[in-house]
Amino acid sequence: MIKHHLDDDMLQQYAAGTLGEGWSVAVATHLALCPACRSKLSVLESIGGYFIESETTDEADVSQSWESLKAKIDASQINRAVSIEKRTNPDLTFPEPLKTYIHEAGGLKWRKLGRGAAQMIIPTGDETTTLRLLKIPAGQPVPEHSHRGLELTLVLDGSFSDEVSSFARGDIEMADDSLMHQPKADVGKDCICLAVTEAPLRFKSRFMRFIQPALGI
Repeated sequence: MIKHHLDDDMLQQYAAGTLGEGWSVAVATHLALCPACRSKLSVLESIGGYFIESETTDEADVSQSWESLKAKIDASQINRAVSIEKRTNPDLTFPEPLKTYIHEAGGLKWRKLGRGAAQMIIPTGDETTTLRLLKIPAGQPVPEHSHRGLELTLVLDGSFSDEVSSFARGDIEMADDSLMHQPKADVGKDCICLAVTEAPLRFKSRFMRFIQPALGI
């Protein structure tokens, strides 16, 4: 069961079509795995369509109406709000649209990072973000780090834990420069994640900072 979802702001931006490509790929991939967020998106799109059709111009009325509707959305069981067609391949590690991006990049090609970890940079037309797959060996941590901007991490297989919580398939973790953490893959299975970053990580270790340019992370 997915416990960590997209926040309202990012989901609203996705519904409005204002997210960059890197963020949008991650959001769409999460939506492929998460019935709750798919249902919420459908409601948000319906709300947006209503405001466009009604041509509401009074900002105060729009704000009041949005807060009222949002409260109803949050208070309801979103899974029952909209009828969602079930996915035909629920166990697929790389759902669409991520699967297509990997195919267009020439297939899954891992680049070793050391200590069993690996990554794959996924090309996009978005120069403001980097989209990558990360593989963390079971039971192993990644170096402790913070961020120089936002980072979205979506678990595709396995699970990991850090100072914030535990994250399994479909879960989202959003991190910024206020968080210093050291994610560790849980024992039993390698953890594969999709990550979107606005800038290179800020590693605590001086050695990691030294080799960071070669790693490209």
